[in-house]
Amino acid sequence: MPNEIRDITIVGGGPTGLFAAFYAGMRGSSCRIIDSLPELGGQLTALYPEKYIFDVGGYAKVLAKDLVKNQVEQALQFHPDVILDEQVQEVVRKDDHFEMRCVHGTYLTRSIVISGGKGAFEPMPLKCPGYEEFMHKGVEYAVKDPEAFRHKNVVVVGGGDTALDFVLMLKGVARTMALVHRRDGWRAHAASVHQLERAAAVGEVDLRTFHEVREIHGADRVETVTIFDNRTDEDVSLDCDCVLSCLGFKPDLGAIKAWGLEVEKNRIKVDQLMATNIPGVFAAGDVVDYLGKLDLIATGYAEAAIAVNNAVHYVDPSARVNPGHSTNMKVFKE
Repeated sequence: MPNEIRDITIVGGGPTGLFAAFYAGMRGSSCRIIDSLPELGGQLTALYPEKYIFDVGGYAKVLAKDLVKNQVEQALQFHPDVILDEQVQEVVRKDDHFEMRCVHGTYLTRSIVISGGKGAFEPMPLKCPGYEEFMHKGVEYAVKDPEAFRHKNVVVVGGGDTALDFVLMLKGVARTMALVHRRDGWRAHAASVHQLERAAAVGEVDLRTFHEVREIHGADRVETVTIFDNRTDEDVSLDCDCVLSCLGFKPDLGAIKAWGLEVEKNRIKVDQLMATNIPGVFAAGDVVDYLGKLDLIATGYAEAAIAVNNAVHYVDPSARVNPGHSTNMKVFKE
């Protein structure tokens, strides 16, 4: 219940937040997860559920949705409160706890672990006529179900990992697949670039480098897209049922910026304990910054463990920071 105080409240239900909830439960702390999305999993659920992840310990490869499923099972075994579709607007310090004032209620907590990725993500728009008009009517920025693209003419725009991942994922599903990129350099893993080049060489992908989108056309839904060669300004029309815009996302910490945290370049500054400048508030995952920071799920897991263990000690100074090995913990033997 909102008026019941919790030891640790985790802001963000992505991979880092879920691991933080597991660790809080393992340490015997009462825990709450608050997330602005309607389901747990963060970006993995909202944007990339069908994307393979290769750099998580214990998996040669794992679909994002399956990783989330397993992490949810791991985190919820200790029965944390899960508050979804909720946004924290203000945090007020009381004598020995915080009031987290949200859109739908106020939640009490003794400590906070922020794990909200890089904040609220807004897709960078395609600056062309038709983009806003046909959003979710053929214009998308995520692939939740590859089957939705079966036998469709798909145009992907972008040159990063997401664009190449979607092309490689859908090239055997879509009727036609084109990739439009404004230059011939890529911001993607070398292995993905090699796969793309092989697919283009055998005609599986219509690769249009040095091209940009001029306009998206249609009646009720997308029907064609006009692209142009940015070297010659020559137009080309492509049959198109779906435009996947993969130009990246603009992160925004939103209301978190008003909490009084030390923020630099849209990231929260933390020390080696994952502690922020506000006592009792910790942070982990892509939202944080420190010397040597790496934006990896694997790194987020370690940061979550550090943040939670120090939050446990903050709430109860007699509690050890180092939890010891999980194999020796009573909680797993009950």
